[in-house]
Amino acid sequence: MKKFLMIPAAMLLSTAAAAPKISAQSIIVNPSQPDLSVSVRVDKDTTGSQNPAYRIGEKITISTSVNRDAYVYLFNVNPDGSVDQILPNRLSETNFVKAGTTKVFPAPDDNFNFTIAGPIGQNKVLALASTSELDLNQISSFKSTQDQFATVNAKTQAGLAQALSIVVNPLPQKSWVSDTAFYTVADRTPVATGSLFVGTNVNNATVILNGQRLGGANVTYSNLRAGTYPVRVQASGYRDFTTTLTIRGGTTTNLNVEFAQAAPAPAPVATQYTLSIRSPVNGARVFVDGEQVGVIRNGGLNIRVSRGAHEVVVMAPGYRTFSSTYDVTRNAQITITPTR
Repeated sequence: MKKFLMIPAAMLLSTAAAAPKISAQSIIVNPSQPDLSVSVRVDKDTTGSQNPAYRIGEKITISTSVNRDAYVYLFNVNPDGSVDQILPNRLSETNFVKAGTTKVFPAPDDNFNFTIAGPIGQNKVLALASTSELDLNQISSFKSTQDQFATVNAKTQAGLAQALSIVVNPLPQKSWVSDTAFYTVADRTPVATGSLFVGTNVNNATVILNGQRLGGANVTYSNLRAGTYPVRVQASGYRDFTTTLTIRGGTTTNLNVEFAQAAPAPAPVATQYTLSIRSPVNGARVFVDGEQVGVIRNGGLNIRVSRGAHEVVVMAPGYRTFSSTYDVTRNAQITITPTR
């Protein structure tokens, strides 16, 4: 369903004394004082004396009430002069309203909404109530069986007024009455946006705002919706920096990040094996890969070495120095008998 918008409709047409009249406030006015009354309101104004504003995209409901059983016809005159027929339509059950009741369109159980669209400006809703059902063929028609809302042939406020005056002119003057309501359509509320600058002390940092990657650091990002968001700044080799900041409309929020370098990963621990060196020469000094690791006591010395090749040297006074290389792949025992 297309939206409605209102425009002040004000045109005076000269008519016969007993003919329906057109005024600035009501498109068509009964020249007599009928005992039938109708009231039309928009949901933002229950008094009917105001001109509330609706923004594009908002939903609107229109209510009408009568003091006698009557058929109610609703039209909306838009700022550009086009006219929408709200009632009757093929989605609402009926446009018949019982005396002393208020009917809302669309009703809570209707399967359609009225949503405000353009153009921007003042709109007018006309309610025409009649104790007898009216023939609107001169005013509107359903172009196809699929159309849910009728297309209004009349254009502009004056055109609608002239067409309606022809429809009601044959009726008894006390059997119909009209009422109007006004509202204004404003543009959508502008979305407040701001900017964010993230400075860092390292190159190739990445900025992530509210879970979305913005790009690199030391850059100003604009047109960001105002609000409070989580921020993460990442750089290879550094701990992530995380915080929460607020972006305000029309301003630039600055965030400066001083990265602390991540602690180096611990070196993997090499697998250790036991190398048991046996020798009858007590007091002999044992060297592994050039470093003394102990002396022979009680015929032996146990040392821990990593997997791989290791040079073993045994030295004792009065004996020839022993030297050999061993490829250690598991726990092993070496028996050394130095010679003089």
